Amino acid sequence: MSEYGLVFHADTALDYDDAYYWYEEQQNGLGEKFIAAVNALIQKILNNPETYSVKSRPGYHEARVNNFPYSVVYRIYRRQKFIFITSIHHHKKHPRKKYRK
Repeated sequence: MSEYGLVFHADTALDYDDAYYWYEEQQNGLGEKFIAAVNALIQKILNNPETYSVKSRPGYHEARVNNFPYSVVYRIYRRQKFIFITSIHHHKKHPRKKYRK
């Protein structure tokens, strides 16, 4: 069990839902595979948040979703003991949109 709680930016649900529905339109069941891949990655982040590196913006970690062109972007708040997921970001979208506060 993780020592960290999990908090999502309000717009992260939109990222998640949009991707799910788009993949389901492409192929039945593909959206479910996307959800499973994202959830597995989030669990890995919770278990060991320092595993994934800080990328272009200080303090923001990025973890690539297996088999999909997405990353989970997050910040670690050690003192408050939570991980803040700022976005589930498609690699072709503007990078500035992944760093939400």
